[in-house]
Amino acid sequence: MSLPFKVVLLAGTLCSTAASAHEFSSGAVVIDHPWARVTAASAPVAGAYLTVTNTGSEPDRLLGGSTPIASRIEIHQMTMDDGVARMRALPDGAEIAPGATIELAPGGMHLMLIGPDRQLIEGDSFKATLEFARSGTIDIEFVIQRTALGGATGDGEHAGHKP
Repeated sequence: MSLPFKVVLLAGTLCSTAASAHEFSSGAVVIDHPWARVTAASAPVAGAYLTVTNTGSEPDRLLGGSTPIASRIEIHQMTMDDGVARMRALPDGAEIAPGATIELAPGGMHLMLIGPDRQLIEGDSFKATLEFARSGTIDIEFVIQRTALGGATGDGEHAGHKP
C-alpha cells in the first residue's frame, strides 16, 4: 500500500469516526451519537435517533424535547402489525431503568421532530434540548445523516406520516 493511499485511508477513518462518535451527558444519563435522517424539502416531520444509558441507581424517563428548528420533539414507537407499519406517540415517554441502555433507532422507538422549519441536509447539524424526568434537561447536537453509518437508506419509515 502506497504512503499517499494510507494517508487518504487514515483521513477517511478519522473523519468517519469524528462524525459518528459524539456523546453528551448530565448526571446519570449518557446520550450517544444523536443523529437525524435527511429529509425532503417540505417534510412535515423528521426522524431522530440516539442511544441513552442510565448509569445511575434510579430509573429515569425521556419525556421529549425541543429544538429551534421544529415546533416540538416527541417520542414515537413504530411497530409492525400483520405486515402494516403503525406509528404512535408515546406521551409518557420512554423509561430507562438503572444501568440500562435504550436505543432509539429506525424501525422502532425514535424521536419525531414535528414541523421542521427547514430541510435536513446530510452533513449539517442542529442543537436540541432533551427533557428527562429525573435528570432534567440535556443540551445535545444532532448530526444529519442518511443512516446511522451515513449510508443510503430506503426504508421509508416516515413516508406519509402526519404529525
